[in-house]
Amino acid sequence: MGMMTTNQTKPSTPSARAPRRHTTLATELGDLMAVAEGEALAGLYFPGHWHPPAVGSIGAPVAVSGDGLFESTRRELSEYFRGERTAFTVPTATHGDAFSEKVWDLLAAIPYGTTTTYGAIARELGNVNLAQRVGQAVGHNPVSILIPCHRVIGSDGSLTGYAGGLDRKARLLGLEEPPEVAESRLF
Repeated sequence: MGMMTTNQTKPSTPSARAPRRHTTLATELGDLMAVAEGEALAGLYFPGHWHPPAVGSIGAPVAVSGDGLFESTRRELSEYFRGERTAFTVPTATHGDAFSEKVWDLLAAIPYGTTTTYGAIARELGNVNLAQRVGQAVGHNPVSILIPCHRVIGSDGSLTGYAGGLDRKARLLGLEEPPEVAESRLF
């Protein structure tokens, strides 16, 4: 299978939210709790996630098999971890405030294999002084991996905060690292 580069889609916001449901997806980085709202993924959380979903907000547990959205999410994540997918097509529904939604839209636009900084996102929003607020929005991204908050690093190039843990962030960035960069590293 060739590299997939289709952009992720975001459904229009319905006037009333669809009922939620959740499942567990096994991945190379551990189990992820996936939360769906209708036909959109509303959450993807690592164990020990810094900002887990609110109690009572994940809906009923369901099996992955027979749920088209969860089956698609599992397939796309598997392709991503095998290096066969560079973008996701699973629709998401994030429901953040206006500022967070702008930040998450910018995260979704960060190309595979590249990184940016909190300050660069703040500049893109028109005010470099918003870097700390950008960091808060990035940290509250409810859809890990699909909305690639792992691609945001410190201004000095350091790995900074990741709601799923810095070890996972490093592994995700390593997975996406261009071959020529990986080959030039001494470690």
